[in-house]
Amino acid sequence: MLLNIKEMEVRPQPFDRTWQPGEIDFSDSSTRQTGPLVAAGAAELVEHTAGHMRVRGRVIADLEADCDRCLGPAKYHVATDFDLFYQPVGSAADDDEVAVDESEVEIGFYELPGLELEDILREQLLLQLPMQRVCRESCKGICPVCGGNRNETDCSCASRKGDDRWKALQSLHIETDTQ
Repeated sequence: MLLNIKEMEVRPQPFDRTWQPGEIDFSDSSTRQTGPLVAAGAAELVEHTAGHMRVRGRVIADLEADCDRCLGPAKYHVATDFDLFYQPVGSAADDDEVAVDESEVEIGFYELPGLELEDILREQLLLQLPMQRVCRESCKGICPVCGGNRNETDCSCASRKGDDRWKALQSLHIETDTQ
């Protein structure tokens, strides 16, 4: 859904829509949408600015990602509010390096004719996911020897002995000066 800047010149552009799994492309990441994605809000021009846009709303979705430990499915329910500001690309200086103040670091940029709402929602959902995605806190992960999922079967593999070339470092004792 295009948030068209020309339409916002007349009135705010509301949105209240549901996307089914597969309608929003998450192919850039290991994240998948598993249920309906619901978003509601409005996009409007900020008064007395040169095309600055404000997009406010709420997004709710069920997502699934690969567990970082066992590669099984890690499920997440995301419900978050967002309040974002955008300005036209041409409004920034044309220099290679531009100094920005604290208030400008949270402003995004858009090109005419406007912004795709799906891009905004994808970004907001991915930002809500944890850095380390695990199916559960007690996930045992994958056996480094046989590659089996330790959550599904008890692995009887013996852990490999360390590299003997590093054994000399075990007897090394370094005293630190603590003052």
